[in-house]
Amino acid sequence: MWNQSKNNILVFGHRGLKAFYPENTMISFQKALEAGVDGIELDINMTKDGHLVIIHDTSVDRTTNGSGLVQNHTLRELKELDAGSHFSWEFKNEKIPTFEEFLDLVKYKDILLNVEIKDYRESVVDKTISMLEEYHLSDKYVITSFCADITTYAHEKYKVKTQGFPQWLVKNYKDDTNTHYYSVGIAMKYLTKELCDQYSSMNIDPWCYAPDNEEQVYKAIESGISLVTVNNPYPALKILKEKNLHS
Repeated sequence: MWNQSKNNILVFGHRGLKAFYPENTMISFQKALEAGVDGIELDINMTKDGHLVIIHDTSVDRTTNGSGLVQNHTLRELKELDAGSHFSWEFKNEKIPTFEEFLDLVKYKDILLNVEIKDYRESVVDKTISMLEEYHLSDKYVITSFCADITTYAHEKYKVKTQGFPQWLVKNYKDDTNTHYYSVGIAMKYLTKELCDQYSSMNIDPWCYAPDNEEQVYKAIESGISLVTVNNPYPALKILKEKNLHS
């Protein structure tokens, strides 16, 4: 499944099809699938009553009409919130999805997953991986976090693929943290060929966030990345296919 390389660059939808739909909502994920992405990146938090939900921030303030931390709300309370109007009024009926709802959407699809843990509790990792395995997705996902404790825990306990970030962005980074990384996500503002070569020499796959226009896509290709996570997948899909870099 994970057949990415400099000659076969994969395209992931960042929080779904975020450029055109409210991030981390079911319509955003569905439209990303329809666009033809190879994978979807999404963000996991856990509710007060132990349900996994898909929302980027640890609070609901930015992307809903509610306020407060996700972990201080029950699932029922979160499901009452409007998760679409912050993007456009036409999406006012969009709700915060549960992880289960998302997995039901993708379980029979030929799609890879980048699952970022936003709630830095080991129990969140445990439940996330348990659900992924329950849906028989063991060869289709990578666990991502900006916290080294989370990626290390996931790798050591479950032997799963993990994605980290350049060390200056990572919480609790230690000297051996990147030995657990399968890949590193590099933002466009930090992206250089030298940095990609450095990670490649350590057998860590260099990935890139988020080349959304043609100039950025060309820079990503020239830098030597093997996967792009994008808000708008169309420029990347077009250019990569034209250059025979996307199968």
